[in-house]
Amino acid sequence: MHPKLSSSNPNPNSLHHILASRFLKSLSKISLHKPSSSAAIIRRSRRIKLAAYASMASAIGPKRAWSRAMLRKLRSRAKRRVSFQPKGTFVDKGNKGHEPRRANDLRRLVAGVPSRADELRRLVPGGEAMGFCSLLEEAADYIRCLSTQVQVMENVVESLSL
Repeated sequence: MHPKLSSSNPNPNSLHHILASRFLKSLSKISLHKPSSSAAIIRRSRRIKLAAYASMASAIGPKRAWSRAMLRKLRSRAKRRVSFQPKGTFVDKGNKGHEPRRANDLRRLVAGVPSRADELRRLVPGGEAMGFCSLLEEAADYIRCLSTQVQVMENVVESLSL
């Protein structure tokens, strides 16, 4: 492990350390050879993105609604990838729409103008089913984890460029 990754936070139980170790373990499983085609580059970048999200959500564990929603989405995506009907057509097990929770939300949706809370609900994993106060708490934690994820990824890039 790069010195900066281990010395940035000496506590091995810190979010930064746990996220970094899980992300690096996931990265080691992704092929390190240079992709030959643009499709291979896109597949590899998607795998890196998914590894970053999975390591972030698993570092938090089930104590936050957004991490549970993200892990559930990643698991269902993995199941859908291998789930086909006999004719070879894709089976979409997810993508269930959520009904508006309040009459106010229904009026906004009918008018086509989503509220800021609705926009935030779309951004936070699992936010569609949350009340406003819970949504704000989850969004704050999600942002904290995203900024930690960015720091970890910057440290990884810095360590690889040396």
